[in-house]
Amino acid sequence: MGKEKSTIQSPIVVGLDIGTTKICVIVGRRTQHAKIEVLGIGKAESAGVTRGVVSNIQKTVQGIAQAVELASGQSNVEIRVVNVGIAGQHIKSLQHRGILTRRELNTEISKKDIDKLIDDMFKLVMSPGEEIIHVLPQEFTIDNEPGVKDPIGMAGVRLEANFHIISGQVTAVKNIMRCVTNAGLQTQELILEPLASSESVLSDEEKEAGIALVDIGGGTTDIAIFHEGIIRHTAVIPFGGNSVTEDIREGCSVMRNQAELLKTRFGSALAEENKENEIICVPGLRGREPKEISVKNLAYVIQARMEEIIEHVYYEIKSSGYEKKLIGGVVITGGGALLKHLSQLVEYVTGLDCRVGYPNEHLSKYDDMPKTIYDDLKSPMYATSIGLLIKGIQKAEELLEEMKQPGVFVEKPRDAKEKTKRSGGGLFDKLLAKTKDFIKDDMNVSDEDYIKP
Repeated sequence: MGKEKSTIQSPIVVGLDIGTTKICVIVGRRTQHAKIEVLGIGKAESAGVTRGVVSNIQKTVQGIAQAVELASGQSNVEIRVVNVGIAGQHIKSLQHRGILTRRELNTEISKKDIDKLIDDMFKLVMSPGEEIIHVLPQEFTIDNEPGVKDPIGMAGVRLEANFHIISGQVTAVKNIMRCVTNAGLQTQELILEPLASSESVLSDEEKEAGIALVDIGGGTTDIAIFHEGIIRHTAVIPFGGNSVTEDIREGCSVMRNQAELLKTRFGSALAEENKENEIICVPGLRGREPKEISVKNLAYVIQARMEEIIEHVYYEIKSSGYEKKLIGGVVITGGGALLKHLSQLVEYVTGLDCRVGYPNEHLSKYDDMPKTIYDDLKSPMYATSIGLLIKGIQKAEELLEEMKQPGVFVEKPRDAKEKTKRSGGGLFDKLLAKTKDFIKDDMNVSDEDYIKP
C-alpha cells in the first residue's frame, strides 16, 4: 500500500476523469494537515469521447483500463471503486422548492430530515430521457423564517428549502456507467465536473464573495456560479480547446497534430500582443515545401473562437442573474486556461476580474512521487481530476463518521451493500473492519444488531 505514515485515518480514494482529450485516474488520500496526497496517476488518450459524451464504448473502456493500470502500478493500490466525472451538452440545471412537515415536534432538526427532503427531490418527474444527477440544497426556511444555511440542531415543524437540481440524459449516464463496469470497476459517486473543479481551484472565501468558475476542456466548457457559499447556476457549453484546434487546422491548412502544437506552443488569445514579423515554419507533406505561418494571423484565428466561447460564458453569467454580484470575478481552469493572454481577453469581453485557477494549493508533496509528475499535477488541466479525488474523499469520510454512530448498521441489506462500495483500495476495507470492532467492543453491539456488508 506504500508508506502509511500517520494518515491511517483517511481512506484511499480514486478519481476518474473521462475527458474528451484524456482519461485520467488519480489515487490519493487526505493527510493529517488536510492536504491531498497523490499516491499515483495514470493517463491515457481518450479516443471514444466526443464533447464530453461517450461515443465509442470499446475505445473508452480500453483508455480507462490503461489509465487504471498505470495508476495502480504507481500507487501500489488495487483499484476497484472510482468517483467518476460527468459533463456534456446534455447537462441541465433547474431550481425547485421542497417542503417537509415534521412529525417529531419535540426533537431537533437532524441530518435525517434534510436527507428525506433531498430524497423527495430525486422523485421529481423529469422530461422523458432525463434523470437527476445532483440535488444541491441552497437556503432553508424553518417555520417561515428564511435565510437559514444550516438547519441541523434547530427546532421547527415546517422545513422548506430551495434546491439546485442538475440533470442529464439517461443514455449518456448509462454509457459512462457501462464503460466503468466493463473496465472491471464500480462507481462510488457520479459527480458533475464543474462541481469537482470548483473543489480544487476555488477557496471558501471566493465562493462566499461570488465567483464564476469556467473550466475550458477539450470538448466542452463547463460553468459553475457561486454566491454566498452556495452554487447558483451550472451550464455546459459544447465548445472547447478542440474547436480552436479545428479552426487552426482549417484556417492555416495544416495537419491536426500540427494545429495542436501551433496552439500550445505559439498560440495567443490576443492578436494585438504579437509582432507582425514573427513567422512559424511548418514542415510540408512528403517533400513538399514548408509552410510559413504568421504568429499574429494564428492569434487572430484563436481569438475569434475564444471570443465566441467567452460570449457564451458571459451569456450564462447574465442569465443566472448574478452578474453584478460576482465580487471574485471569473476563474478559468482546465487545459484551455493555459492559452496565453486568455485572462486578459476574458476581462475585456466580460468586464470582470479574471485569474487562472491552479489546483496546487490542495496538494501535499509525496516523497515517492517523481518531481516531474508532481509538477504536472499543478497544471489547470488536472483541476477536474483532483476535484473528483477531493469529492470522493469527502464522501468516504462522511461514511466513516456515520459508521461511528451507534445503530447505524441497522438498515436495509441493499443500502448496506451500497455503502461498502465507497472504497478505493484495501486500506478502506481494513478501516471498515476496525470501526465495526470498535463499535462492538465499546458500545456492546452484537453481530445480530447490524447487517454485515
